[in-house]
Amino acid sequence: MTQFQTLLDAEITLSVLTSLWQDLGESPFQQLANGIPTPEIAKQQLRAMLNYDVTASLIAEDDTAHAAVICKENCIFVGKAWVEETFMLLDDGLDIIWHTQDGQAHQAGDTLFEIIGNTRAILTGERTALNFAQTLSATATEVAHYAELLVGFNTQILDTRKTIPGLRYGQKYAVTCGGGANHRIGLYDRFLIKENHIMGCGSITAAITTARKRDNRLLVEVEVENLSELKQAISAGADIIMLDNFSLADVEKAVAINQGQCKLEVSGNVEAERLHEIANTGVDFISSGAITKNIKAIDLSLRLSN
Repeated sequence: MTQFQTLLDAEITLSVLTSLWQDLGESPFQQLANGIPTPEIAKQQLRAMLNYDVTASLIAEDDTAHAAVICKENCIFVGKAWVEETFMLLDDGLDIIWHTQDGQAHQAGDTLFEIIGNTRAILTGERTALNFAQTLSATATEVAHYAELLVGFNTQILDTRKTIPGLRYGQKYAVTCGGGANHRIGLYDRFLIKENHIMGCGSITAAITTARKRDNRLLVEVEVENLSELKQAISAGADIIMLDNFSLADVEKAVAINQGQCKLEVSGNVEAERLHEIANTGVDFISSGAITKNIKAIDLSLRLSN
């Protein structure tokens, strides 16, 4: 199992637990005072809290139902693990029948999955499960739009760290499901030297040299704001150079100056309408915060029948 998968699995458990606790009127901070509970303890706690859902408690405890979740608009679905975590924590006797996989495209009206079992557990978990699925599906759907516009170019769409708090790994995963690629995951897995780091180190060359000494296993990326800084970063041996808010004309000049020595990434207010012209310059990457922060939740609906 990769480090990313380990971190993603932990985030899924913690984010689902937190969401359910909040829905049931419990303080996540109090619940986590002694650490993240084991799956069995978490299940026991949550099942003891089912009566805290005052509206669902109007239904007989032993009532069962069949529910179907449909998408009401076209989308790329992501969220299977979050849905399963939600309902299995509440009642592992629920039967989930899947009609999709993460990364699968759907049309409005498609049934994504069905749930059969205890009515109270289904209704208590409904909003938590759909919140995660609609948000992650929105991320993948937006990324897929950008990725489709780059078909035929040797340019990849990358995400950024501009993610929804608490959903870093989930959104990074959704980006890959939508056809994009991940930039650095956090502050630990790549050097990204920006203006203030350069100022603190004294120069671009000094910053890159220090980074290599600090950990030569990590990629070193430098953000530059003009062609002069670009030349310094190339000379100092950066692995990747981020062209921050460059005009199209300057991006073209940067590609000509670089001559393939370093990977080039365009960033800064990149909108879908500009992808073709930017990719046409020959840059390697285009990074966009919009694909994880400027998203509109996919409209999903759970329909219940007895």
